[in-house]
Amino acid sequence: MRIDVVHRGPSSLRLGIVVADRVDPGTGIPRLDLLIADRLQELAQGLSEERDAYRGQVRNVFRNGRYKPTGRSKPASEYLLRAASEDRFPRINSLVDTCNYLSVASLMPISIWDLDRAALHAGQVEGDDPAFEFRLGAVDESYVFNQGGQEISVEDLIVGAVLSVDADSPHTRSLPIVNAVKDSQATKTSAATRRVAAAIYAPMADGPDLSLDEVCDLFCELLGATSTESRCTRVILGPGELSTLHV
Repeated sequence: MRIDVVHRGPSSLRLGIVVADRVDPGTGIPRLDLLIADRLQELAQGLSEERDAYRGQVRNVFRNGRYKPTGRSKPASEYLLRAASEDRFPRINSLVDTCNYLSVASLMPISIWDLDRAALHAGQVEGDDPAFEFRLGAVDESYVFNQGGQEISVEDLIVGAVLSVDADSPHTRSLPIVNAVKDSQATKTSAATRRVAAAIYAPMADGPDLSLDEVCDLFCELLGATSTESRCTRVILGPGELSTLHV
């Protein structure tokens, strides 16, 4: 599997990209359960001044153009922090649970998506290797984020978009599918997911807990625990950088 990713987002953003193959979202991860329990117990005491200051640094990454990361537009990591403090931390499947745990452990928002569903969304076939770019959302761009058909406007929000080559046009289309607030319903993971990618949205400096390097490494380690056949790779991208990941 070959996945191309390019960072065309703001200069304040570092991207951690994780790509894994042959995962099994239905397999429980005992270590993950312990890590979640420990972190929830810690978060029940509230954030320290240092952690709260870093939370603000993370939020500032998303202050671009007209977009303001406040209210319902705050990064999903802040929703998860509140859910953790109120004893309602969500459990969905091993892939999403890993994503959510690493988000509250690092204080950084993370998107996760099904690579085969992304390929289909881009007009390819299942098993194709889609390419992605991260950029600011354009005027009037939006996508459906839940089963009820609700849409999120992504103008000036950092989005991950799957690239689609239209046979009837010389241009490549860029279809937004994820962001740090709500991911697209079209590419969410399910019980059938076997190929997955994730993006960690980070400031230029590491925070008081897990570094971006450590988040990427632990992501691969936990995804690998879902299947003895699982393979994973990761990369960190700065502004303007392009990488090809092979799994």
